[in-house]
Amino acid sequence: MTTGHDRAPTSADPDDSGTDTPLDSGATYVEYCGERIALDAERRFFIGREADLSIDDNPYLHRRFLVIHNENGLWWLTNLGTHLSASVSAGDVGFSATLGPGARMPLVFGETTIVFTAGPTTYELSLFARAPQVKSVTRPEYSGGHTTQGVPTLTESQKLLIIVLAEEILRREGTGASAIPSSAQAARRLGWPITKFNRKLDNVCDKLDQLGVSGMRAGGGKLASNRRTKLVEYAVSSRIVTREDLPLIDAEAARNAAG
Repeated sequence: MTTGHDRAPTSADPDDSGTDTPLDSGATYVEYCGERIALDAERRFFIGREADLSIDDNPYLHRRFLVIHNENGLWWLTNLGTHLSASVSAGDVGFSATLGPGARMPLVFGETTIVFTAGPTTYELSLFARAPQVKSVTRPEYSGGHTTQGVPTLTESQKLLIIVLAEEILRREGTGASAIPSSAQAARRLGWPITKFNRKLDNVCDKLDQLGVSGMRAGGGKLASNRRTKLVEYAVSSRIVTREDLPLIDAEAARNAAG
């Protein structure tokens, strides 16, 4: 993750006194490497290699990659690039999505984390915007009734497999698919033989495929090559696994090390 940046002052910058101008609680601003830059609803704010926020002189980064603008009182994020995507997440409401080239999305979560990779370097910034109230995605508890069809029932080991694959994404909001470990890395993390891990992965993917989850199998019934990524995306977005599950990984690893 990059920690430094070099950019020219713009009209959206804080003053030149060496300290940030205080922002009121209703202000919309971008925060990058500890610096806050207030946004003006009357002008577009560009992010890239040569932009209002010049992230880095990285040649893999578009000169103007992202733009934030206000339209009819609503803030929008647009990907102006042709080959880079950005991961957008709002951890408080359990939202995560990938913003591909040419796509745009409304920023309605109050605080949004934006992560993107250009060449060997990954960058992260945050956007704070006053927005319509969005409720968290939670699981209400019911005292009776039937279990909703389509919700997978997982064994303890199957859930552990998903948690370890999603570990880095759960630990840090905004982390992209590149943080998903290989099967061999995940097996070592749990202290499992790779044969056990692969068998469990096959079982989980079969179960989700039968429930209609896409991406578990390729054409002709073959296992999909990117199924680990699709599995994690589904599990995190549907809150099958959450940050509260992370201690189970170390507990499992400790049990296997003691054995």
